[in-house]
Amino acid sequence: MSDLSASTGLKIVPVDRSYTASFSVDQTPEQAYAAINNVRGWWTGDVVGNTDRLGEEFTYRYADIHRSTQKITELVPGKKVVWLVTDSYLSFVEDKSEWTGTTIVFDIGKQGGRTEVRFTHVGLLSGNECYDSCSTAWGSLITGSLRSLITTGKSDLDHL
Repeated sequence: MSDLSASTGLKIVPVDRSYTASFSVDQTPEQAYAAINNVRGWWTGDVVGNTDRLGEEFTYRYADIHRSTQKITELVPGKKVVWLVTDSYLSFVEDKSEWTGTTIVFDIGKQGGRTEVRFTHVGLLSGNECYDSCSTAWGSLITGSLRSLITTGKSDLDHL
């Protein structure tokens, strides 16, 4: 662990080894940005707190299986959303706080006349115990529910 990791509790990992999912839509980057910040509209479970204000924290809970608190560390309208996971509990893995200190990043940009949304959970690595379950869940949420919210104004949470 580096000195920075030891002093801050943050996990420092290369982004290219972290879980990533992306998709393209015909809607504008601003529409994608608005949908990402409407966390209750696409993430299953209970969300408490503001999800669209820089510096705010919100907590996500799904039954007694998963709880995490995210601090919004970067908001660039139409371009980027970043959350730092400040606390987490995953009931189904040995290291219950496996997500703590990881970062969730949404990059938004134009690509070939379409809007591309690139999601990266920095620190969710293939060697992590929760990788299979967590990457499957993120895949459904990002390329299913969030994409649907952006394209239709409705998520497909009922199908998850």
